[in-house]
Amino acid sequence: MRTKSLLLTTCAVAGLFITAHAEETIKTPINNDDVRVLDVVVQPHEKTKMHEHKTNRLMLYRVAGAQNFEYADGRHSVLKFKQDEVKWSPMEGMHIAEVATTTPVNIVEIELKKPGAGKKITTALDPVRVDPKHYKVELENDQVRVVRVKFGPHEAAPLHEHQLNRIMVYLTDAKVQVTYADGKVELIPRKAGDIAQGGASTHKEQNTTDQPVEVLVTELKY
Repeated sequence: MRTKSLLLTTCAVAGLFITAHAEETIKTPINNDDVRVLDVVVQPHEKTKMHEHKTNRLMLYRVAGAQNFEYADGRHSVLKFKQDEVKWSPMEGMHIAEVATTTPVNIVEIELKKPGAGKKITTALDPVRVDPKHYKVELENDQVRVVRVKFGPHEAAPLHEHQLNRIMVYLTDAKVQVTYADGKVELIPRKAGDIAQGGASTHKEQNTTDQPVEVLVTELKY
């Protein structure tokens, strides 16, 4: 009991929300009118309580693994995922989830609080259009467009425009120099696992490091 109490105290100090299972930890780096972002670590063979999801979600699996699902209607399924794989998870009924692998699983969940409006990206400076080498669409529907961004060492992106609000998950360390349309220059350092949000912006970008940079960008189409 003393060990469990110590774990709860330590996690509380670190700002983590602890579920009924002491081993599972949940951070909430973003929670606003548009989205709630959860950064979850689940231990092997730890079962959730029976629960349901009332919003569509985008799931980013930071490590490879698998989950078993048991549904209230008696169905069973297995979900397998690769490292840094993105999956669409529509709202669903009551179920129990269990990590089926021998190591902990880190999942970033983006809960979408608003229905899809299918906003169109109309700018000629859409990064996917002007720089397809570095910006690739991974998933798109009427709620989100998910773009995977990859820069090699010291590579740069030309002037481009983000029209939509977006959530960025940094899959690697990064130190990116951003040059805005008005000439302002900013150096933005990030650590792997950092989660940030951004709005409309027109700028250039350059990886200032000797290492590759990878970021997953979820654009909100509402």
